[in-house]
Amino acid sequence: MIDSYASGPGRRSVVRGGLAGAAALLLAHAAPGSAAASGVPGSAGRAGATVPLLPAPTGPYPVGARVLHLVDRSRPDPWEPAAGARELMVTVLRPAVPGRRLPRLPHLTPLAAETFAELGPRIRPWLPAAGVDWAATLAHARVGARPLPGRRPVLLYSPGGGDARTMGTSLATDLASHGWTVVTVDHPGDTSEVELPGERPGRPRVRTTSLGPVIDTATFRTMIETRVADLRFVLDALGVRRAGLYGHSAGGTAVAQALFEDRRFAAAVNLEGYLDHVDGALFPVAREGTDRPLLLAGTDGYRDARLDRSWAALLAHGGPVARRQLGSTSHWVFTDYAALVPQFQTAGLMTAAGRAEMVGPADPGVTVPAVRALVRSFFARHLPR
Repeated sequence: MIDSYASGPGRRSVVRGGLAGAAALLLAHAAPGSAAASGVPGSAGRAGATVPLLPAPTGPYPVGARVLHLVDRSRPDPWEPAAGARELMVTVLRPAVPGRRLPRLPHLTPLAAETFAELGPRIRPWLPAAGVDWAATLAHARVGARPLPGRRPVLLYSPGGGDARTMGTSLATDLASHGWTVVTVDHPGDTSEVELPGERPGRPRVRTTSLGPVIDTATFRTMIETRVADLRFVLDALGVRRAGLYGHSAGGTAVAQALFEDRRFAAAVNLEGYLDHVDGALFPVAREGTDRPLLLAGTDGYRDARLDRSWAALLAHGGPVARRQLGSTSHWVFTDYAALVPQFQTAGLMTAAGRAEMVGPADPGVTVPAVRALVRSFFARHLPR
């Protein structure tokens, strides 16, 4: 189900602590009965393929889902000029009235799943090239469920470069189950794949990434500037006056810079995104600091000198900025891959080395709750329900 929301020129987007020990973060327990959190592979899908399972949310509220198509007619698409106005796809997840007869949200649409099955292993070479039924996985959210009455604080999610918003479904659904309205945002052109409504000249129905294997300074600058403009536009389009942000990798870079540029953003979590350009020039948020809360969360498996340097530049300004690190983990532990990759290894579709490269060796029954608790506790302090 895809709803549309077209924005005209009147809704114009304007562009312009120390490390925590991993042990403290990794003491959380897996949700009871969560097969994905324990690394148990899902049921057999088409032709015996593995159906990966997403871990269930832990909050008291059922979650409803709505998919929106947003069009910013004030901006051309920066990656494909023939595509015309900038288009976004977002998923809104929010506390809902129980409705068990309503369909669950697919993790990937059938067309997106077909594309990702081919493209995913090329972008993330550790992923299985076959044996996964990507179209069969369901999120723990009901399409069309009526939202609970009352105003809810809003959080926006920006995925990593080369990843789709769908790979942040587990964390977003958990946050929604605890009382936030969460909007996951795709950034067409640098996301792996995104299905848009219909097909027209200059733009296919399933749009794939325009990124190559090497990201130069100009390309990275375009990525982040476009993402910041996208996030600001989503606030305009949805009529939101105050929100939080969290993002992974390039999405983490973007949310930190969006926090700096737009005071409607009250707090942000940067999940292992650099705060400098490829050439080493610092983003303004790192160069000048921020007066609003910003959490820098990383892993021991991905940490490097560039990340340390750019994060240290921001931390040197003081203010409400903190840094945390998870042990025995790696870069994609902040995404749905934290639960999916161990299932692939258990099913014999991935090696232990591939798992370590993507999410680290730690048990997902520990890492999934740890990441959820880290992000949830931050927003509970700075953007409470």
